[in-house]
Amino acid sequence: MKKKVIILKNIRKNFGTLKVLENITCEFREKTFYAILGESGTGKTTLINILGLLDTSYNGTYLLNNINVLDSHNKSLTLNKSAKIGFVFQDYQLLQNMTALENVMIPMLLNNEIKRKNRRDLAIRLLKKVGLEDRKDHYPKELSGGEQQRVAIARALANNPEIILADEPTGNLDKKNETAIFELLKNISQDGKCVIIVSHSLNITNYADYIYKLQNGKIFGEKNENSWLYYS
Repeated sequence: MKKKVIILKNIRKNFGTLKVLENITCEFREKTFYAILGESGTGKTTLINILGLLDTSYNGTYLLNNINVLDSHNKSLTLNKSAKIGFVFQDYQLLQNMTALENVMIPMLLNNEIKRKNRRDLAIRLLKKVGLEDRKDHYPKELSGGEQQRVAIARALANNPEIILADEPTGNLDKKNETAIFELLKNISQDGKCVIIVSHSLNITNYADYIYKLQNGKIFGEKNENSWLYYS
């Protein structure tokens, strides 16, 4: 049985009188690729911000490895979220004045468990994992969009997190690069990570093990057997 890494129970989030999320109850397991789908304005970004510990102003229960992240005794979880969760963004968010190698090393600066002398070798291994070892000394402007996103994925893996969160990671890419990114993230999930992606692309249904759909602030989910789509 795959370990549950995240459990959400009755998560509710309002912006004033606007109900964005209503009683969201779901779970996420290791070694599994999840897609979160839904039309614009359905709360996908709000949900992924909660999952990423970027937003704690909600009601309900969020258990990360069976620890309540809102418990006053567990504030260190939020402070050390980079050790638990890696982020991938639509616009890559690479530092333009740093090489691919240097960008991957950035999260390691906050991790006391990675010795300074080991950072470079680890970053090179991660770039090799995403197929960019030979581009390690290139700056973002010298890389294609697909290459920049692969650097961003390597960076997200820098602290060996249990969870990878990706918010529209292929939104700026063409179909070929989109497919390559989804395949890479699928492989990462098979290596043991819990991978959770917000996406508008139907292509993700070819890779996700489980699909959640947000609709009217509520969540629906089912194992993906490629025999249905959540767009009725």
